[in-house]
Amino acid sequence: MKRVIALVFAGLFAVTASAQSATEPQEPALFLPADMDDLSEFHWKKRPVLVFADSEDDPAFQAQMELLREQTDDLRARDVIVLTDTDPAARSALRLKMRPRGFMLVLVGKDGEIKLRKPRPWDVREITRSIDKMPIRQREIRDAKEKFGTIFD
Repeated sequence: MKRVIALVFAGLFAVTASAQSATEPQEPALFLPADMDDLSEFHWKKRPVLVFADSEDDPAFQAQMELLREQTDDLRARDVIVLTDTDPAARSALRLKMRPRGFMLVLVGKDGEIKLRKPRPWDVREITRSIDKMPIRQREIRDAKEKFGTIFD
């Protein structure tokens, strides 16, 4: 009898937990494969950071991904989405457009323009500093200050 009661409670908790997770808004994924034809779905919404390598085993790729995963909150605060492409044989549309040679990091602004290209891994601090200097980001910061007042002062 105790087993049946324990099983019933376990089932109730599982149903409750799944119902809560189904109703809570899901935060969009930060890391995605770069398997799209273009970046138009992110235009004026996100700042894509593309990370290219010739293999997932590339030490520069692994180092870059580790650096990005360490400070996801800073990336989310700046509307960054990380797109990865480690298969040069697939000849994706983005790879053909960006033409990386081995490892390459590309930062694209919300306006769809390429803001920087780097042939080596970059720390999130360096990436966010570059983003924070962009005119659109400056406007976002000003708008946030106006909206929330003295919180930022």
